[in-house]
Amino acid sequence: METADYKHDAGLGESKMDHKFDQQPPRLSSGEAETADQLLENLGYKPELARTRSTWQVAFMSFVLASIPYGLATTLNYPLINGGPVDIIWGWVFVSAIIICVAASLGEITSVYPTAGGVYYQAFMLSPAKWRRVASWICGWLYVVGNITITLAVNFGTTLFFVACINVFEKEPGVGVLEGSTYQVFLIFLAITILCNAVSALGNRWLPYLDTAAIFWTFAGVIAITISVLAIAKNGRHDAKYVFTTFENSSGWPDGWSFFVGLLHAGYATSSTGMIISMCEEVQKPSTQVPKAMVATVVINTFAGLLFLIPLVFVLPNIQYLIGLASGQPVPAIIVDAVGSAGGAFGLLVPLMVLALLCGIGCTTASSRCTWAFARDGAIPGSKWWMKVNHKLDVPLNAMLLCAVVEVILGLIYFGSTAAFNAFSGVGVICLTAAYAVPIAISLVSGRKQVRTGQFYLGPIGVFCNIVAIGWSLLALPLFCMPTSPTVTPATVNYAPAVFVAAMLISGLWYWAWGHKNYAGPPVQGEHH
Repeated sequence: METADYKHDAGLGESKMDHKFDQQPPRLSSGEAETADQLLENLGYKPELARTRSTWQVAFMSFVLASIPYGLATTLNYPLINGGPVDIIWGWVFVSAIIICVAASLGEITSVYPTAGGVYYQAFMLSPAKWRRVASWICGWLYVVGNITITLAVNFGTTLFFVACINVFEKEPGVGVLEGSTYQVFLIFLAITILCNAVSALGNRWLPYLDTAAIFWTFAGVIAITISVLAIAKNGRHDAKYVFTTFENSSGWPDGWSFFVGLLHAGYATSSTGMIISMCEEVQKPSTQVPKAMVATVVINTFAGLLFLIPLVFVLPNIQYLIGLASGQPVPAIIVDAVGSAGGAFGLLVPLMVLALLCGIGCTTASSRCTWAFARDGAIPGSKWWMKVNHKLDVPLNAMLLCAVVEVILGLIYFGSTAAFNAFSGVGVICLTAAYAVPIAISLVSGRKQVRTGQFYLGPIGVFCNIVAIGWSLLALPLFCMPTSPTVTPATVNYAPAVFVAAMLISGLWYWAWGHKNYAGPPVQGEHH
């Protein structure tokens, strides 16, 4: 139904809403023949998207959203500056262990509330009646802004990575074949954004097969890189002591803090963990498939990341040389140095370049679903436009185009500062980390009553995972607002806090002007959209 037709209790006082939620959340039990669509209707929504994805396909899409090793390749500068080998290897292991806890925590909640609204719907249903509208509003905006800026960061990172890959072919030492000027970078970014949106919109039915192919493509590419750089190692190899114990801080921050600032590398690569929840209305058994896929993917990603990172550290050139690269993309330089051939290096980089595009397509798909779901509940200006589904393509096309336009407008920041990519990746991680923490924190504080009814209930292990996930959020939020160096220049300043505050101001003003009277939150049982 359209936003204007709300029959909710918004603006009529919270007390009238309270009793409607004092019931156990609907769930699928093993003895019931209730379908996923029936469950969705019980949660208050009319099913509009086709359920075409299997458990493996949703796991593969989750893998593509993270796109290890591509996600680790584009942000390798962070740990190189802030700690060197120790930050690269052990930072990845440390963050991966934490993200397993985040995925498990979200999985428990998603098992009970499997909708495309994801964490903001969960925040609403888990909150006390007095706070549920505000909690879901804040969480929803964090989730949507996080999805859009991470998609933007992926496509922008892909652009910078492509330029660095092309420039392994040099006219002369240090001078690449592509200048990489601001307008060139922006035009390539624009082309990649259009391509990702076109494939996501026009090829929706084929995306699960594309995601499946990506798994095999990725591991084939990583194994090829691993074998080639270690076997050729034209400039020699480091020993294991260097790889696993060398800490080289070039940031200017104190060593301990520097290590943590370098974790943005792993934080960025794993920030997409909860984005897969937005696909809940397109899988056959979301109460079990999506939670299992989230946790399994983090485990797979952890090993894929180590398989990619450890060989690169064994053949790492001089760290100061890598930090000084104008491209800000050290991986092409590391591979060229190891194999000694521009053509050979480019061939090894092709799998990462393809994976980068697949990652962009996956993020475009997920961000369009979460934006559509938030619009469906009337929380975005112009909701009646963004909540429409194109049934010929079976995608929320209007919401997808909205995301694309916002990404392109934000991409214009690059003309003002080349540090823009850091802002996009930083604000995406901040928003998604905070959005994931909201329902987890509410569930833990309220005694985890609702998650006990789900099919992915973890008992005491779940409590531990909740605490770790919330602790990580409290660390990550200030951490990823930090510049990579305490000496701040226009080129090194971190614009993430500014973008984050701007997004929250827009959200707050819209709530003040419209939301507090009109936004009722997701529908209660029996009131369908």
